[in-house]
Amino acid sequence: QVQLVESGGGLVQAGGSLRLSCAASGRTFNSYDMGWFRQAPGKERAFVAAISSGGGTTSYADSVKGRFTISRDNAKNTVYLQMNSLKPEDTAVYSCAATPRSPRDLRYRPYDYWGQGTQVTVSS
Repeated sequence: QVQLVESGGGLVQAGGSLRLSCAASGRTFNSYDMGWFRQAPGKERAFVAAISSGGGTTSYADSVKGRFTISRDNAKNTVYLQMNSLKPEDTAVYSCAATPRSPRDLRYRPYDYWGQGTQVTVSS
């Protein structure tokens, strides 16, 4: 069982930056691949980024590639999402998720554990 708690959301102007954090409980954090997803009002939840258990492999949605960076600190049981050059269309609730490590594609894996989400609002 993994419990996830996100933080770092807020209101920012277009072009600004935010850093989201996701703290995980348990002693087996380094056995999970981690992902960030977002859901905008009236839209389905969408993949944003993911990182393998050891941090050596990452995957990004085309819409955030070059602007967002996912990273993790296994010593702190935390995964991060650095978001730069934010756009109004990035406005959404951002959630982190965990899935047992696997060689399968990070983007299309079913994720088993989810945080409650943190709101990111980008004003124009």
